[in-house]
Amino acid sequence: MAAELKIDFVSDVSCPWCAIGLASLEQAIERLGDEVSVQIHFQPFELNPQMPAEGRDTVQYLVEKYGRTPEQVRHSSEAIRARGKEVGFVFGARERVYNTFDAHRLLHWAGLEGRQRALKHALLAAYFTDGKDVSAHDVLVELASQVGLDAQQAREVLSSGTYTAEVREREQFYQKLGIDSVPAIIINEAHLLQGGQPVEVFEQALRQIAGIGE
Repeated sequence: MAAELKIDFVSDVSCPWCAIGLASLEQAIERLGDEVSVQIHFQPFELNPQMPAEGRDTVQYLVEKYGRTPEQVRHSSEAIRARGKEVGFVFGARERVYNTFDAHRLLHWAGLEGRQRALKHALLAAYFTDGKDVSAHDVLVELASQVGLDAQQAREVLSSGTYTAEVREREQFYQKLGIDSVPAIIINEAHLLQGGQPVEVFEQALRQIAGIGE
């Protein structure tokens, strides 16, 4: 009988290490095959909650936020691009950082519709690979439609502010647990893994938690 694993993947759409971590985690799950039964729930976290609607230049914003030089930001971006390549995730040019709250509202709705994981992948690819504005409602509606969600319903969710309270509640819940950086991967509500770990690290941790051998 397969071991059951409930995974809460706390992350932001604009977090590059979340894209790397998700790809790595999913590959680790694939290695376990039918030894485990896994449910992944994507939970909201905003790295830049005060980001204005028009967004900001990526390099300038990261220089100010982390006290780095533009050269250090570019070097970090190259390292992230290389790590992404290792797990099959392509990082393109990201010229601006955007507010992601509406994307989280749409992800909450997608979870109720059974399409959350597909939308998460679409959002990460749209922002990191294609450089799209994931705060723009037209972009979000297009992505929702691409993964099989109803475009009109998606637009209604976005324009009405639906699920604002639910997303805020989830954000506050994980903040109170002490989550202050992402990705944070919580397994069976008891085990915490953090960061964009290598596939092997995730696999070993999952096997240990599930109680299955190599």
